[in-house]
Amino acid sequence: MNVLFIVFKTFFLLGWISFGGPAAHIGYFRNTFVEKLKWLDDQEYAQIVALSQFIPGPGSSQVGFAIGYKKHGLMGACLAFIGFTLPSVLLMLILAVLSSQLTDTSIFQQIIHGLKLLAVVVVADACWGMYKSFCKDTITVGLCFFTAIALWLVSGILSQIMVLVIAALIGLKYLSENTNHLTEKSNISTIPFIVFVGLLFGLPLLGEYSTSIKVFSDFYQAGSLVFGGGHVVLPLLQNILGEQVTQDTFLTGYAAAQAVPGPMFTFATYLGFHLLPSTPLVGALLATLAVFLPGFLLLLTVLNNWHKLANHPKLSGIVAGVNASVVGLLFSALYNPVFANAVFNTVDIALVGAGWYLFKHLKVSIMWLVAFFIVSGLVVGLFV
Repeated sequence: MNVLFIVFKTFFLLGWISFGGPAAHIGYFRNTFVEKLKWLDDQEYAQIVALSQFIPGPGSSQVGFAIGYKKHGLMGACLAFIGFTLPSVLLMLILAVLSSQLTDTSIFQQIIHGLKLLAVVVVADACWGMYKSFCKDTITVGLCFFTAIALWLVSGILSQIMVLVIAALIGLKYLSENTNHLTEKSNISTIPFIVFVGLLFGLPLLGEYSTSIKVFSDFYQAGSLVFGGGHVVLPLLQNILGEQVTQDTFLTGYAAAQAVPGPMFTFATYLGFHLLPSTPLVGALLATLAVFLPGFLLLLTVLNNWHKLANHPKLSGIVAGVNASVVGLLFSALYNPVFANAVFNTVDIALVGAGWYLFKHLKVSIMWLVAFFIVSGLVVGLFV
């Protein structure tokens, strides 16, 4: 059987069953490609996972992209991405179509309210998990709270970029390893890096002339700044898109992304569908491609020399500072738009508390949690 077809088929099947977010995806990938298929060993797999945490982009999708690349070069990487992402994209498109037809019905509104409460639980869990991972000393904790407070006071994409730059500089100064060890000279692949930089600075200029290019540019900018996992794309997109989409549409798409398997970055599929109402499928595909593309270009830039770059003490300090800052960025989003647009009374607070208990202490799967909040939204709608 053709190797490329095997790559696509394997990732496509994984795309339908990979519930649970990036951490769960990493487990699915290891079980499939290390233990069952033996495409790579544990050491190689650990190196790829480390790289996915080291650069911006969708972590688990970058792992899949890198596995496909190692198996059959750039074509293998592209087919791995398409295979793993396609199920989620199709499901998000179906939800986007249905939502546009059912928006005004009370049942739909009750279901959406329940899913917004689910988003509170999921984002709170992401905040807590990332805080434990990236905020372990006085400086990183300080960067986290500095970022959250700054963005609560002055929101917007420029504010986000400024605090990330400040965090990077502080990380460079205070979190870099003190060592005289000279790392081996490492080279990067220049073509994907040139493409990455060219699109990053060129797209905003071209967006003035075309709505489609502007959609692509907005999502590309968001994908270029996502450190720390898919949840971080939430506040970035909220500030980049502004009032182009309603808060209800935004949070509905985010909640829907929790309910489907595969990468959470397909949140962009749902938003893109609504951003270009005259050509919704084009909008969905442009947004999806744009939000994934920067992470893949950066991955191709360093894939062959990642271990040398990761050991560079100055760069590791910058990454530590930025990682701590994005935790604060996510904390700021936990309040607005997530909590502020989902929780309106004590019943909502009680449901969030119940959902947290089910998710964190009883370890209920995300699918059962989705069902719980849908039913809760419908039941509450009958009495409130």
